[in-house]
Amino acid sequence: MPELPDVEGFREVLTSCAKGRTIQRVDVRDTGVLHGVSTRQLRDALEGRRFTEPERHGKWLLARTGGPTLLLHFGMTGRLVCAHPDDAPAAHDRVLFTVARDRQLRFRDQRKLQGLWLAHDESEVAALLARQGPDALAVSREEFEAALSARRGSLKTTLTDQSVLAGLGNLLADEILWRAGLHPTRRASDLTEADRHRLYTHMHHTLRSAVTAGCVPPRDAWLTGHRDDPAPACPRCGTSLRRSRMGGRGTVWCPRCQ
Repeated sequence: MPELPDVEGFREVLTSCAKGRTIQRVDVRDTGVLHGVSTRQLRDALEGRRFTEPERHGKWLLARTGGPTLLLHFGMTGRLVCAHPDDAPAAHDRVLFTVARDRQLRFRDQRKLQGLWLAHDESEVAALLARQGPDALAVSREEFEAALSARRGSLKTTLTDQSVLAGLGNLLADEILWRAGLHPTRRASDLTEADRHRLYTHMHHTLRSAVTAGCVPPRDAWLTGHRDDPAPACPRCGTSLRRSRMGGRGTVWCPRCQ
């Protein structure tokens, strides 16, 4: 599932492929990824517009045009790719944006769990993002600590609640909690000031490393690098990792380190 680092990578794809270029044509190959907008409305709003600097908030990508804003959410299997307009579309290419004779931005998504929205002005952008908490990469320590101290649920469900903190998914939450030495079932409101400071520090360090990699990297020194092993062991202490489900999500932790 794309998380904050993946979407940051998609922002870079949009920047390198389409920033500063005019949208010459919009081809919708599957209307199932459009939300609150028809094919004709999308084409009328975007064709002839120029992509400007894109932005990201949590797992949302905002494709700015100086007028309407295209908002993309990638669900579990979505991605952005840059292709040549003459290349045959892949099976799961849903919407194609031709921006030059040799460049085409493609929204590709197998499962179609989210998709594309169109906001005509900033009030519509704000309405679409109204349920999102502060961005996990940009949140200040004070905002972070206030958000956690007000929650009564577990740390894992709190960190993955997009209304609390936008951008963290299953892999990142497990990785951050393991690095911070905090058990995923511990109540967020029970953390000490030192716990919250340590959690915030490890969250930012993990996010910066993952953004550089363009994903949550399955490195040997990371929990992520071992969670899918046949007999997963903690890369720090060698203890067998535990698995459970929290809020419908597969959760992995070390019973010794956390």
